[in-house]
Formats: sequence, structure tokens, C-alpha cells
Amino acid sequence: MTMMTTCNCCADLLDGRLSRRGFMQGAAAGAATLSLGAFPAFAAEGKYEAMALSCIDPRTQEGVRKNMVNRHLLGKYSQVILAGGAIAVVAPAFNDWHKAFWDNLAASVQLHSIKEVIVLNHRDCGAAKIAYGPDAIKTPDVETKLHQTVLADFRKQCNEKQPKLKVLTGLISLNGKVEMFA
Repeated sequence: MTMMTTCNCCADLLDGRLSRRGFMQGAAAGAATLSLGAFPAFAAEGKYEAMALSCIDPRTQEGVRKNMVNRHLLGKYSQVILAGGAIAVVAPAFNDWHKAFWDNLAASVQLHSIKEVIVLNHRDCGAAKIAYGPDAIKTPDVETKLHQTVLADFRKQCNEKQPKLKVLTGLISLNGKVEMFA
């Protein structure tokens, strides 16, 4: 009784039944399939629904993703992640970052034909402390008012720069619950 020491595909290769030419033809066919658009998610341009703006805080990443999934936007949005989310776009402390965000948004509008921008700031944000001081988030009410003000400013600036975009803004708790602001 003989024991097989390799799988059939490796045995074919080792026995010479699978040639290098055959392998290369298979690889070329796979590459051609990819280049013909079998995987449209790899496309740099196309129609997508939205851009998401959120903070770099790892505690909020899953909540942001779940929010986008609940909106049926998985695979249909671009994303910008900056310390503080909208705070990074409007606060004077992060002035050097403002242009980078607005340029990214303009590129997403041009490349992806997005219709809306969804901004999710979060509670207990370190960037809020940097930009506005620790007292800016000392109580939940004070913190909520700060984010409402920041998000209203973001909405105003976005309406001036990209008037065709719908702007949705909210505040996400560390447990993932989202409170949307009009």
C-alpha cells in the first residue's frame, strides 16, 4: 500500500503533468477576469452614496461601521477619519487640517458622485479637549451642546462648499448608540 505524501495538485506539478505554461495560462486568465471588472468594489470611480466623517478613536470604529450598515451603505461610501471628526474640520486648533478634508470631500463628489456626507462625532473625545479645553466635555449636557455647535458649523460650511450634498450629523456614544442632530 502506497501513501500519498502530497495533494493531487502538487503531485501533478511534481510529476510534470501540470506545466509551467499551464500554470501561467491559468494565472493570466485570473488576471484578465479581474481586469474586466469582476470585482467592481476595486474601482476608483463610480457612483456611491455618501462620505462618512468620523474620529480616529478606536472605541468608536465599530459603532460607525454599524451605523453605515444600518443605513444600507456598506460598500457604498467613502470615508475620512480625523481626530475629532467634524472638530478637526471646523476648530481653529486644527486649522491646518481643514483644507485637506474639504479637498477630500470635493474629490469624493467628483469621483464617486456622492449625495450626502454623514458625520459622527463621539462622546469623550480627546480632540474636543485639545480644541476647546477639558471643560468643554465636563458634563454630558455641556458635551452635547459643544457637538451640536460644532456639527452645525460643519453643516453650514458644507452647505457653502458643496450645496448639493445632504448633510447628516450625529453624536455616537461609546456603546455605539447614535443621536442624530437636525
